[in-house]
Amino acid sequence: MSDAPTSTTGHPGSNTDDAPELKRVLGPKLLLLFIVGDILGSGIYAITGDVAGEVGGAAWLPFLVAFGIATLTAFAYLELVTKYPQAAGAALYVHKAFGIHFVTFLVAFAVISSGITSASTSANVLASNLLAGLEGAGWAVGTGSGQVLFVAMAFMVLLALINLRGVGESVKFNVVLTAIEIGALLIVIGVGFFAMSQGNADFSRVVVFESAEGKSLFVAVTAATSLAFFAMVGFEDSVNMVEETKDPLRIFPKVMFTGLGIAVFFYVLVSITAVALIPVGDLAESDTALLDVVAVGAPDFPIDKVFPFMTVFAVANTALINMLMASRLLYGMGRQDVLPRVLSKVLPGRRTPWVAIVFSTLLALGLIAVVALVLDQTGVDALSGTTALLLLGVFAVVNVACLLLRRDPVDSAHFVAPTVIPVLGALACAFFLGPWTGRDTIQYTIAAGMLAVGVVLWALTWLWNRSVRAKPTGFRDPSDLAG
Repeated sequence: MSDAPTSTTGHPGSNTDDAPELKRVLGPKLLLLFIVGDILGSGIYAITGDVAGEVGGAAWLPFLVAFGIATLTAFAYLELVTKYPQAAGAALYVHKAFGIHFVTFLVAFAVISSGITSASTSANVLASNLLAGLEGAGWAVGTGSGQVLFVAMAFMVLLALINLRGVGESVKFNVVLTAIEIGALLIVIGVGFFAMSQGNADFSRVVVFESAEGKSLFVAVTAATSLAFFAMVGFEDSVNMVEETKDPLRIFPKVMFTGLGIAVFFYVLVSITAVALIPVGDLAESDTALLDVVAVGAPDFPIDKVFPFMTVFAVANTALINMLMASRLLYGMGRQDVLPRVLSKVLPGRRTPWVAIVFSTLLALGLIAVVALVLDQTGVDALSGTTALLLLGVFAVVNVACLLLRRDPVDSAHFVAPTVIPVLGALACAFFLGPWTGRDTIQYTIAAGMLAVGVVLWALTWLWNRSVRAKPTGFRDPSDLAG
């Protein structure tokens, strides 16, 4: 199979026929590491303490619920990605199901926004852990909000430089980061077993439900599950890399379910370990929850001196994948003249969408700064919740699209989900979108602001195309969105 996929459009008037294309480099092992690294990444470091703060020692329960609902949606994605093995993910499916250009655009930009908010969350988690690690090593760098903001923004610039090197280099870097990430989580689990052998772990806490605000079990688990969805960005990221995957029809189903199984294993064990070693109140207030777990569980070992830096690499993994996906979707929208065409510019040598990478990085930098300086919010809480909100909306629409596209048969064999599964997936995702989950209103504000940026760009592009070429903006072929 060629490393350079050819254009799939063939539409007259397309500006993409002679443009450099992206490389097809992902096999089953790389794709599995891509999914596992993305789902584990920042979520397990960023929100374990917050989830425990909502439900007490039963912190593992919301993760199980979130992964259960995500698995329902995974069935819909697998049916659609094997039925239409083209890039663009949710945007492609929604366009085929509804045929409304503006709706397609909103879904695509919601996916982009979820990637950017997720990467911005990762940047804040990375900054907190890096500064804590340097302080522990004797460097007087400070751990205040100003230092965290500076490190987070510097990290986003570094990610852009890595992304510019190309998807092959980025995915190979992902392999290294995922290995470090899994190693760090194995340390946390190992520390839990060591503490248990020393009589220093209280596993009776893991079955204790405790809500700080006196919520009922149902309300507290609902609120915590809405937070736990922050970990689910790996679905849309992997589907949007389909044009850079070798033989996607064969490997996607088994790789996606395998990745989910590995991820839920780690989430449950790590959350149980964290609650067993640290009182829930302390866990909920910490910005470096897993670092605290390691320090408490193995105080006589120097693991806590190394662990912050392992966390840095692990969190960087998720952010890299998020920005990789966001830049590819922006690139595709530029190719389709849905957003300014300049976003489709590709470096001739590296064959990477450099303008889209720069633009998505600027969006992330602006978001980090606005949340920290203007909204005066904790970056991790506000941005992780916004990511979950955007993804839940996309997931709900994808489940509906899966059902509607049953009336569009194709000749080739593909994965078919039992009808009841996307029905349940759509209802569950729609439920967790609502304010009754206890979601902070600032998350709705951030999500609306991100989508508003996209709508303004879409409107300006539409007006420009109408005046210059006398034709409105529209998706000529949504399969071109990401590749």
